[in-house]
Amino acid sequence: MTLAKSADQKPWRKRLLPAPWLSLALVALWLLLNDAFSLGHWLLAIVVGLLAPALTAGLRPTPVRFRKPGLAFRLFWQVGLDVLVWNWRVLRGSLQPSDRLPQGGFVTVPLDLRDPNGLAVLSAIMCVIPGTIWSELALDRSALLVHMFELEHAESEVALIKSRYERPLMEIFES
Repeated sequence: MTLAKSADQKPWRKRLLPAPWLSLALVALWLLLNDAFSLGHWLLAIVVGLLAPALTAGLRPTPVRFRKPGLAFRLFWQVGLDVLVWNWRVLRGSLQPSDRLPQGGFVTVPLDLRDPNGLAVLSAIMCVIPGTIWSELALDRSALLVHMFELEHAESEVALIKSRYERPLMEIFES
């Protein structure tokens, strides 16, 4: 009789805690959102923290290989600044007389980023920045269709998306 595990069998710790950081974050989030720290809330938080990642493990397409946290931090602040700047640009454009309103439209952004986690972050960024929306991703992930509020300088906006968002995401998720 052999005690060797098969290749597809995970140790019990990995089955119970497939994403320990996610479990910890869920426990903390539960306690903070409920603003209660009683024993009952601690128990519910731990149950949610253990069950949610275990039940959704199959939904995560690839494990996240997160590198360069300093770059991720800088990207986070860059996106925050861009949200403020674009809010101002959209407000200014919306208050223009009707004959001078910005002309929006779709642009195609060629992509070098292939990591599904990086693409998910890019989609979130494009949906958070006012005046832009992620519209469609090519089936082969080679191009992204983005609707922009103001298309006066489409080429420079595409270059900005690639340099400001795509390149750092490639370094964070693919390097």
